Amino acid sequence: MFRPLAGLAALALAVAAPAEDPKLPMTIGSIDRKDPTFDALVPKDAKIEVLAGGFKWTEGPLWDKKGNALLFTDIPNNRIVRWSAKDGVSDFLKPSGYTGKEPFKGAEPGANGLAYDKDGALVLCQHGDRRIARLKADKTFETVVDKYMGKRFNSPNDLVFAKNGDLYFTDPPYGLPEQMKDPRKELDFQGVYKLSAKGELTLLTKELSRPNGIALSPDERTLYVANSDPEKAIWVAFPINADGTLGKGKLVHDATADVRASPNKGLPDGLKVDAKGNIFATAVNGVYVFAPDHTLLGRIVTNDKTANCGWGDDGTVLYLCTNDKLTRVKTSTKGLGW
Repeated sequence: MFRPLAGLAALALAVAAPAEDPKLPMTIGSIDRKDPTFDALVPKDAKIEVLAGGFKWTEGPLWDKKGNALLFTDIPNNRIVRWSAKDGVSDFLKPSGYTGKEPFKGAEPGANGLAYDKDGALVLCQHGDRRIARLKADKTFETVVDKYMGKRFNSPNDLVFAKNGDLYFTDPPYGLPEQMKDPRKELDFQGVYKLSAKGELTLLTKELSRPNGIALSPDERTLYVANSDPEKAIWVAFPINADGTLGKGKLVHDATADVRASPNKGLPDGLKVDAKGNIFATAVNGVYVFAPDHTLLGRIVTNDKTANCGWGDDGTVLYLCTNDKLTRVKTSTKGLGW
């Protein structure tokens, strides 16, 4: 049974019955409509439903089409959680991001962003192990990439695959126990990278101070990156050149003023793109929704830190990793790839 959110701190896990159960309606937040075209993406009667709670910090939502379930990470607890309308919450994988024998001294040892590769294998950004890894059938890990020019990554954060198998990912310092000041930090920058399907690693840019969420446009000619720096809380769109390098980045939106007005309510973080190129980007108090031309259309307001989002079910349901909770909102659009 789902218990009131007031008791979440005392729970290891609290599971909501499926949102369709009329005995347990529970919603949070609101929908902020800034442009009439937003109604075509998020219905006027849309609600933000709470599905489960009692986690520490949720991230990396990824829909498992075969299992009809959502996987997401609970980073401080070093695990991946599985949720389905049928079965509720269960542990899927632990450990998820730190496999060392010594106790991890930082706050975020677990996996962060998740994705499936072309073979259907789960690929993870592992904070504690400072690498991108692939989960094998026996639930052991194999390293995909862990170094640039012989130096260990900071802590890979989020990732997206192109149709040809190229992997784009970000590498801020959040998984290091002391982050920017950590003596184990080997790179003096925070990079955005591409690992080609052939295994060639390229540093695409190091101009962002805290590169975080990452996504591709439907035509794969633009790379979107969130910068989770409270002093420069922005999203940037980089054109992808014919040779695979990035062109000059274009500002999508600057949320720095919003961050200053609502401190401790989140920063530009995870983002996803729908089939028409609209951008759903988590940040202050929820999800900002931008048109392909970067017009701010509206916001899904959770009134809480919201780390990431991901499409599920038939591609029209947007799942939100909302601080210590899993929530969702039903949309009128479909995620890219459905």
